[in-house]
Amino acid sequence: MNRQKNLLRLFAVGMLGIGLTLGITQRARTAESSQEEYGPLLAVLAQSKLTLADGIKQAAAKAPETAISAKFELDDHHQLSLSVYTAEQGLETDAEHNVLKELAGSPAGDKWSPAVEVFEDAAHLKRAAAQLTLMALSPHTLLEIMAKAGKEQQGTVFSITPVVEHRQPHFVVLVAAQGKVVALRYHLMTGESMKQG
Repeated sequence: MNRQKNLLRLFAVGMLGIGLTLGITQRARTAESSQEEYGPLLAVLAQSKLTLADGIKQAAAKAPETAISAKFELDDHHQLSLSVYTAEQGLETDAEHNVLKELAGSPAGDKWSPAVEVFEDAAHLKRAAAQLTLMALSPHTLLEIMAKAGKEQQGTVFSITPVVEHRQPHFVVLVAAQGKVVALRYHLMTGESMKQG
């Protein structure tokens, strides 16, 4: 009963950030039709000595800290960066009482030594709160969903984000496959693939 109340509180707080999460979803949808946005990233993705899963495991190595999204991206200097959003107090603690942050750094070396940014600005807090809420509601971890994507689509998983799109909560997984970006979606609750019609 207590867990249910916590989840409801998490959901209420996280709804504030759903609008920003929808913006992420819009960009993910664009990935299917516009490859040029990701071209520069795909060109350097092979420089990484880590997989996205490696970054997630390292970022959440100290329980109860939990990864709530992850991606490879180009940093402000146009260099390859591995970024993982985490909730320091885990999924049992709502966004208001949690520490939401990003671990980001180059994955090109032998060791990933990310810088840590604790979110204080409204945009990042709203986005991370929405992701925390969705992860708290889902029985699936990012790693479980990524494993499904790896079986469904050959290539390199370079982004996973929990989102709400058309009132459907799900994970968007972006895969680099032969120079193109493939967007896969998995239902937040069942973990089943959501085939595009």
